[in-house]
Amino acid sequence: MASTPRFLQGVFPFTGHGLSKPESIDPSTRFVVPSGATAQPLYFRGGNSSEELVVVTLMRDGQPMRMFPMGSKSGVNIALRVVEDVDPDSVLELVVAAPEGTTGEVVVDFGLVLI
Repeated sequence: MASTPRFLQGVFPFTGHGLSKPESIDPSTRFVVPSGATAQPLYFRGGNSSEELVVVTLMRDGQPMRMFPMGSKSGVNIALRVVEDVDPDSVLELVVAAPEGTTGEVVVDFGLVLI
């Protein structure tokens, strides 16, 4: 079975508007699963340059799929190991939430494979 790896990654500035108010990180952290393919999330690695807790959330079709909290000046490495399949035409997007007024940069590296 052939597979194709995909990565949503980069370093992005953010300004927090509250932990319950996530916002898009960047258009490059949005991905539509192609018709005829299934996506399988493999891992998430992330870092937070701010002095506060931030949360990066993987959204699927506008609904939270997985949450990745990152402490002050800290990072996470989460192996997802094909927890579940993501159907064709689904929209995946990474969003960030932080306490109001918090500024910093978030480093994200989300890997998935298309089969």
